[in-house]
Parts: sequence; C-alpha cells; structure tokens
Amino acid sequence: MHTFLSCLLVALAWVAVPSFAQPHIVKHPVQFAQGKSGTTIKGSLTGDQTVDYTLRAVAGQTMTVKLSGGASVNFNVLPPGSTGEALFIGSRDGTRSTTKLPASGEYTIRVYQMGRAKSSGQRSNYSLEVDIAGGTPKPAAAQTSAEDDKLVEASARASQGKFNATGKIPCAQAKGQPMGQCEFGVARAGGGTAAVAVTRPDGRQRVIFFKAGKAVAADLSQADGNMSFSVAKEADLYMIRAGNERYEIPEAAIYGG
Repeated sequence: MHTFLSCLLVALAWVAVPSFAQPHIVKHPVQFAQGKSGTTIKGSLTGDQTVDYTLRAVAGQTMTVKLSGGASVNFNVLPPGSTGEALFIGSRDGTRSTTKLPASGEYTIRVYQMGRAKSSGQRSNYSLEVDIAGGTPKPAAAQTSAEDDKLVEASARASQGKFNATGKIPCAQAKGQPMGQCEFGVARAGGGTAAVAVTRPDGRQRVIFFKAGKAVAADLSQADGNMSFSVAKEADLYMIRAGNERYEIPEAAIYGG
C-alpha cells in the first residue's frame, strides 16, 4: 500500500528541528484556484523573519514543493501537530521536496533564512511552487478522521522518544543486504494505530506509520532516492519495504501484548 510522504506524521523519522527563538513568524494559508492542484507563491524575508504557509491535505496524497530564491533561503515541511519536527529540512535536503503524506490534516511549509542573511537583516526574495497530487485538498473546515488524529498523537510521542515499548526487529538498510537487527521504539495510540521508530545500522532513524492495523507509510523523502513503500503480511508479521530498506515488525509490537 502506498501512502503519505519526507507528511501523517512524522517521518517522520521525524527529525526534531532545533528550537530557535522565532519572534517573527508570519502565517499565510495556501489557496489553490478552483480545479487546480497547485500554485506558485512569491514572497520575501527580512533577517530572522519566518513565514509559514499552511494547507490541508489528505493521507496518501503527495505534496511537492520547489523553492527558488537566494542561497540563504530554506524551507521545511512540517506535519500536522508538529512542534518543530519536520518531514523535510531544506538546509540539509535541498530546494525540492516530494513527500507522501501519512495522515490528513494541516501541513506547514516553513520558509526562513540562515547564516549572515539572517543575522544581518538581509532581505531576500523567493518563489515557492506547491503541488498536491492524488486528490483535491480538503477545505480548511474539513475534519480529520479519528484514526488520523490518533496517528498524529502517536507520531508526536515517537518524535519525542515517548515509547510504549522498545526492542529489536529484523532489518536491512541496503538492497541485497542480509537481515540484521535494529533497535526500535513504538508509540501506540490504540486500535492498531502506532508510529514505529527504527534506528537503522547507520544510526539514522526511520519512522513507519500504522493506522487501524495497516502499515500505511514511512517518512521517506526524495533524499532517500527510492520512495517506494510496500507491505506484505504473513500470519502476525508485517514485512515492509521502505525504499531499499526492509523491516519485519510483529503485530504484537503494534497492538501490545
């Protein structure tokens, strides 16, 4: 099953973004013309100003964002309910993101400056191309489902390291690599909805999202190269392929017991 994105929640492995003092955050809702699934936004930043562009999207859609502008301008993609955790970090991952969204809700595209431009009060112009594929974005008044809300809550706890259980699971990071053992932690929200954070052999984290007993997404982004996601289940074992990575997660890890 293919779903969300590097979108709900977290990737995230959700990556916790350092908490900066952000005294100048300006928020703008993103509006698409009727019948359109994308738009181009032009704006500017001065110094340490931050601009948040918000839009609602549905689990399983793909959101693509492309930034053009000065070298000091970056953007992050934040999932619903984020307190700073990001699915995509532009200062690390580049100027283009393609994210499969794991849950329905309000996503934030956060635009900001770094380095001398930020500290010196430099003004920089930029352009954002935003596109949502896989369906029409819901209007702002649309409500997320109960399972989406539970997934947001589980993902947030996983990003904070607040797990219901920890252990090891079979895993492989590269194509053709023999299975080894990876440490994991699971944040459960009940009813088979959970976020599983796996520490890969290279020390980085991969987050896999489960909703109502189904593995629905991982926090893959274009930086991973291969963004495919598939699941097969044998008896009580989920066999997951996330890009070139493979994981075997027992059902008991998701439901407890």
